[in-house]
Parts: sequence; C-alpha cells; structure tokens
Amino acid sequence: MLPIGYNDRDALLFLQYKIQTRFACSASILTGIEIPERAFDRDRHQYSSSEFLRQILANSPKDAIRTLGVTPVDLFIPVLTFVFGQAQLGGKAAVVSTLRLKQEYYELPPNETVFLERLGKEAVHELGHTFGLVHCRDPRCVMHLSNKIREIDIKGDSFCESCSKLLSKEL
Repeated sequence: MLPIGYNDRDALLFLQYKIQTRFACSASILTGIEIPERAFDRDRHQYSSSEFLRQILANSPKDAIRTLGVTPVDLFIPVLTFVFGQAQLGGKAAVVSTLRLKQEYYELPPNETVFLERLGKEAVHELGHTFGLVHCRDPRCVMHLSNKIREIDIKGDSFCESCSKLLSKEL
C-alpha cells in the first residue's frame, strides 16, 4: 500500500490485514508520497484518479505484485462526478479515496467502524479489478458496482463463489 497524502496508521494497518486475508498474500505499507498537485483539476476541485494511478506505478517497488494507493482527496474520472476508487483492469495499480467513505462527508457523526468497513470493501474491490475481475451482478459480492455509499454498505466484503473461482486462477 502506498499512502498518498494519507497518514491514518490504524486505517492502513486495517487495510493491510484485510488485503492479506482476502488475497492470501503478504501486504506492506510503503513510505508515503505527497498528493500529486498536477492531478488537481481547478474546474472540478477534484483530483484525477488516472494521474494517481500513474504516480502509484512510478512509486511502486519493482517486485510489488500490486500497489494500492490510499488518499484522503476527492477523485474523479471525466465521465463521472466522482469515484470511490479506480484500478487498472488486469494491471498493477489501484487507488481508493477515503473522503466519501466517512460519515462526516454526509454530515453524520463519525463512525470508525463504518468507515473501516467501507474502506476495506473498496480496497478489495479495486484490487479485484487488478486481478482481472469485472463488476459482479451479485449484490452481496465485493465486486458489485457501487456508485453510491449505500451500495457499498449493502454489499459484502468478500468475493462470491464465481468471483472467487476467477480470482483463484489469477493468484
């Protein structure tokens, strides 16, 4: 994992455990980097997730199987208002934003448990894409498409049987 302008050690340790559990691999937390200012879009007041993916690849160890960037800033791709995260399908890089996963974003009281559940689901989801998994029709599967926060809350944090079989071929 590569923190990008992010320093919540407890959340990173939680993600490390979640990744190790879901992908049966080791996971480490890299030395963080600063938020790439060239990713900032002045018109949208958001950051290009595609530029974040480029920065993740440029800062990944050569022996890394996959690298997940974690950032607190709001991400977008041109065709969507925002994204919770983005990944290279079948590639090596993924990124997830913590901003919209927090209850405070929706003017609700903070809830660390809810935040970590959401963060874990989105991290596993984006990493699933790097292993070639596409969006799943099963609403309980972690690979189910989530464009709204309530869709993240509804889905589970693990792969359905079908996605598990596909993933096992890639691991």
